[in-house]
Amino acid sequence: MLLRRYEMPWRRAYEAHASIAWLFALAWFVIVGVTRHLPRTLALPVSLVCLLMALARLAQALRTLVLRASLSGRSIQRLTTQALATLCKKPDEVFLGFGFEWRPVHSQRLYELAKIDYREFSVSPRLLTWLGYDVKPQSDAEIGLPYIHGVEPREVPLYRPLQNFEGGTLLVGTTQSGKGVALGNLITQAIRRGDVVIVIDPKNSRRLKRIAQRACEDYRDADTFLEFHPAFPETGIRIDFTFNWQKATELASRIQSVMPPDTGGAFSAFGWDAVNVVVQGLVELEERPNLAKLTKYIEGGIEPVLEGSLRRFYDETLGGNWRDLPEMKKLLHDAQRGNVRKPSEAASADLMAFVAYYEHHITQSRRSKVIDAQVRTFRHNREHYQKITANLLPVLSMLTSGDLGPSLSPDPFDADDTRPIMNFEKIERAGHVLYMCLDSLPDPSVASAIGALALADLAARAGMRYNLGGYRRISLFVDEVSNVINQPLIEILNKGAEGGIFTTCAMQTLADLAKRLGSEDAARMALGNLNNLIAMRTKDRPTQDFVVETFGKTAIHTVRVGLSHGSDAHLGDFSSNYSTQLAESFEEMVPADVLGKLPNLQYFASVSGGRIIKGRFPILDPDAGHEMVASKATP
Repeated sequence: MLLRRYEMPWRRAYEAHASIAWLFALAWFVIVGVTRHLPRTLALPVSLVCLLMALARLAQALRTLVLRASLSGRSIQRLTTQALATLCKKPDEVFLGFGFEWRPVHSQRLYELAKIDYREFSVSPRLLTWLGYDVKPQSDAEIGLPYIHGVEPREVPLYRPLQNFEGGTLLVGTTQSGKGVALGNLITQAIRRGDVVIVIDPKNSRRLKRIAQRACEDYRDADTFLEFHPAFPETGIRIDFTFNWQKATELASRIQSVMPPDTGGAFSAFGWDAVNVVVQGLVELEERPNLAKLTKYIEGGIEPVLEGSLRRFYDETLGGNWRDLPEMKKLLHDAQRGNVRKPSEAASADLMAFVAYYEHHITQSRRSKVIDAQVRTFRHNREHYQKITANLLPVLSMLTSGDLGPSLSPDPFDADDTRPIMNFEKIERAGHVLYMCLDSLPDPSVASAIGALALADLAARAGMRYNLGGYRRISLFVDEVSNVINQPLIEILNKGAEGGIFTTCAMQTLADLAKRLGSEDAARMALGNLNNLIAMRTKDRPTQDFVVETFGKTAIHTVRVGLSHGSDAHLGDFSSNYSTQLAESFEEMVPADVLGKLPNLQYFASVSGGRIIKGRFPILDPDAGHEMVASKATP
């Protein structure tokens, strides 16, 4: 039993012929009634029946013609920031462009269109204009097939509750399909809501940055917008990704997340330990760790930190006159005369004496675990130490070389550098909008390292918000996520919603993510943490399969027609048989190949726990209507 009525709108409007016939009948009965060839008591009811049937048939014909006229699609639409503001009046809703909810009837129409050439059944869009539809058909110069959006003639502004986006959103689409425009719409709305907005853009989209700037000018204070660009450090801010932490071990884990993966994880573990030893030592000396100091003491040697730690330890445990102890005096004398072999050139004579006294005259119960770890590193063979930290040193070198050194390891006492020093806690408390351009085209390795470190710091901030409570909602937008994804970002996607972080990730193909994470299974596991999916045009088959799997299946009706002819042996005998069968089968809600034919800025989306919508994003013009004075958003 069919629960949904079968329809086939891609045909001639035969109902129009019937409507004309009923109109002729209406005219004939009116004439015979007026000329009294037929009693009026009979002619009037029959004329009324003819009129009703003509109108009913005309409505059926118009419905078919309207559907055929909508196959011309919709052209790309431009909006000013003022127009977007009128569409986003409720701060607890997210505007997703214009479109309609995708239902089984739309899937049915799309499957039927696959059997024909839609141009043979197209009707002038003027018909829709005459009927009150706002129609601007898609021009032939635009990319993609117009009929995909044309399976529904009426579209409305699309809204979903902001709460539905706590679980993260994935935006997938090939190059120039409109991901940047979609991000621009979502970023503008987040700024207007008063969120703390962090945008990580590996390729430096000038247009997207201008949209964020314009939104800050319209809805926030002038100094809300902050920018970081490694190629133009003088125009942006200095940012310290090692400033905020609750436990010193967090910094080692943060640096480890930037290191390239290795088989078995041995080198990654050695790198973590090397960083942790330096960090713990600096904390003991009441110095704030940063990337520059970590690079200095891991590459150049732990000796300065160890010497300072031992001096402090002896002051606290042996008193102020510890250098006058007989054993210490002897060790200092022997070391100054060169009687003790140094493990490295950076080790001073005093340090050799301090270490020897610590190893031979300090009991185990009085020793410090932090100093024990430093002594172990100090005694380690330097050549072997450099080998086991081979994955770590290149990363630290990338993050501290050239202009990146002062930008990522800012010195607050440098009076010549007037750029503001920021960290994620300050950005959050002040409600800033940070636009991070990573400059991945000329320098992909450094861009990937900066992005991964920023995400690691933000994940630590999310944990701190989770433990202590947050201040403001944070909207995180990561473009080209395959360039920067790491375990901290996966943790943000997995647990960040409870810390008040709403994440939107954009990517091109599943293969890009699989290459970064090592396998398609790992990529699917990461994407499984994103509750909402917005799919624009994509040509990659595995990505298309991933998308249509998310959308699910629906029942599609199929008509099978049989026609057979036969003749008997007797002259004049002839037989013919005609049969029609209506079958139902479960097919993909959206055929995979349709995703590769979507016009620019158009999308299919699964939001709010499986609600399927078909929509299109308008282009925001950040330079139009600059005279608007917008009310400031209340955080």
